[in-house]
Amino acid sequence: MNKRFATILPKRASGKKVPYVRFSTKEKMFFIKRLSFLTGAGVPLLDSLQVLRRQGKNRAKAKMFDVVIEDVSNGQYLSTSLAKFSNVFGDFAVNIIKVGETSGILNQNLIYLAEELKKKHALRQKVVSALVYPIFITIATLLLTSLLTVFIFPKLQPIFTSLNVVLPFTTRALIATSDFLRSYGIHLILGIIGAVILFFILMRRSKAFHYGVDQIVLKTPLLGSIAQNYNLTNFCRTLGLLLKSGLKINDALGITADTTNNLRYRKEIRAMVETTTRGERISKHLERHPGLFPDILPQLVGIGETTGNLSETLIYLSELFEADVDEATKNLSGSLEPVLMIFMGILVGFVAVSVITPIYEITQNLHP
Repeated sequence: MNKRFATILPKRASGKKVPYVRFSTKEKMFFIKRLSFLTGAGVPLLDSLQVLRRQGKNRAKAKMFDVVIEDVSNGQYLSTSLAKFSNVFGDFAVNIIKVGETSGILNQNLIYLAEELKKKHALRQKVVSALVYPIFITIATLLLTSLLTVFIFPKLQPIFTSLNVVLPFTTRALIATSDFLRSYGIHLILGIIGAVILFFILMRRSKAFHYGVDQIVLKTPLLGSIAQNYNLTNFCRTLGLLLKSGLKINDALGITADTTNNLRYRKEIRAMVETTTRGERISKHLERHPGLFPDILPQLVGIGETTGNLSETLIYLSELFEADVDEATKNLSGSLEPVLMIFMGILVGFVAVSVITPIYEITQNLHP
């Protein structure tokens, strides 16, 4: 696999309209895996695609298969047809498949691609799973406190306000909070929903906003190290596989940048293209940005460049950074759990004290 091949970039289909279709990473992984099983069993590519077409039930995906089957039956490369669906497969998968077709090892590359998609999916799931628990606990705590404040406490409030006593500060604060939530709770909920929707719209449409958020995430304690190692894992794995498949360094860097979601890292990876165009080594560029690329990366990349074994070095580094992600996600859950318990205790305790304190004072003032 030491040959060099031209990069295949996605092209718009000419004439016939290409159907819009969405694949999750898991669905894309299963498609590539099943295709590798069929071709590995000796089933011709066109017949394999037709088998997968018959197994599918989604109409939009069926239309995609119809386009690909028609293209392949007309003599086009599979990669050329899949490039029409750039929103589904992307440059990385298309080029890995193209190299396999050109070098006569399509099945081998399909197996390798399916395995790498599986690793990326598993890595993403680890990060998401580590964040779901603390988010769930926080939302549940806020919801429970809000229910107590809005529905339970108001039933006791008339008793407190009818007494000619000075209520404790915590009780007065809870009464004010309860009145506010009952009067403006709907507005507050709508405002939060609107802010969340606006956030995602800006993330999709404003590169400056997206870039700023990515910068903040990288500098956030705990989350920052996970985000850094996650992006470094994808960077090393994608670049290493593309180089191993025979792509030129500039083409491989361009594809790697396009598959990187973090805009801060995408900017630096694209800058590496200019670096290599000038004849400079990637390791030198990495050394100039220690905040994004830890010392071990330029050191080992430099060795890989010197020995001519850069692709294997990058794949090895991706495994190291993935192990760091595993460790960081485990530490995140362990670090946040006591903080969340304290936060939950403070909120629930505040409500309990606000209710119990005036009742206790009233009973103390009662005479037999």
